[in-house]
Amino acid sequence: MKAFIKAIDYYLPQTIVANEDLARDFPEWTVDKITDKIGVKKRHVAAEHETAVDLAAMAAQKLFAQGIDKESVDYVLFCTQSPDYYLPASACILQNRLGLSHEIGALDFNQGCSGFIYGLSLAKGLLSAGIAKNILLLTGETYSKRLHPGDKGNRSIFGDAAAAVLISLEGFAEIGEFCLGTDGSGAENLIIKTGGARSPEKANTVDFDENNNPLSPDYIYMDGSEIFSFTLRSVPVLVEKTAERNNIAKEAIDLYIFHQANKYMLDFLRKKIKIDQDKFYLYLSEVGNTVSSTIPIAMFEALKDGALHKGMKALLAGFGVGYSWGGCVVQF
Repeated sequence: MKAFIKAIDYYLPQTIVANEDLARDFPEWTVDKITDKIGVKKRHVAAEHETAVDLAAMAAQKLFAQGIDKESVDYVLFCTQSPDYYLPASACILQNRLGLSHEIGALDFNQGCSGFIYGLSLAKGLLSAGIAKNILLLTGETYSKRLHPGDKGNRSIFGDAAAAVLISLEGFAEIGEFCLGTDGSGAENLIIKTGGARSPEKANTVDFDENNNPLSPDYIYMDGSEIFSFTLRSVPVLVEKTAERNNIAKEAIDLYIFHQANKYMLDFLRKKIKIDQDKFYLYLSEVGNTVSSTIPIAMFEALKDGALHKGMKALLAGFGVGYSWGGCVVQF
């Protein structure tokens, strides 16, 4: 059974952290240095009492405002690593918050930068099995709340956001075949070590690396060099296998939309895979790395500015925390 994207929208919190703000916090960095290396001019961050559920609810309301009948939704998938509570599932809270039917499924899944691709694969599976007909796929993160205030690297990269996508039996973009992968040996390289069952109590300690960057088990830790090495190993293979699984040559792909990690990494990947620059879509500068929402946000903007239109084939690729990765081809 075929599966289609029927609608897309997204929501950004109101508070903005521009490069000028970061340069004031970290005088050793200039505005131009941040922009040139990361490719981000500003990022949006959630307010003190604003959560990923709040952002996802706003994204869904924007989607419904497009004329989508919320009564037709019969399953909610919510990808987040920033849940409101350990229990209940945030998807259940969103069902009630959005006034959706009681006769629907609602499920959280904890996935990061590959989360949107995984969500598409789950949605297509639910449609193919006849379990649901109209699936609301939500992605939402508030990484800003788990970044140490002195962590200039990660604060320059990440922004908060949520996206909403309706997956249905009809729509404007057909979802093709998937290629998924996992390597849990890399879990320690992008992690928050405390707060879960393994280490429930906060450590309340901070060390510093050789560059004077703070290291604390209570905040997001990312080994940038290891993550970079992982992407160089995995993403070129992912692109090859995704194209093969969809019976299409790489050259026949009209647009590549990767997880919007940072400009340096994406430029390196594009050159390594030998993708023409005019076929490689970037949407980082105004929002930053919004984790599981980067691909749907980029798709929305590509449709809006005409980079993506009817008749085109786009290869989507997500990769990151876990390690996990996934790709698919979407026919518009």
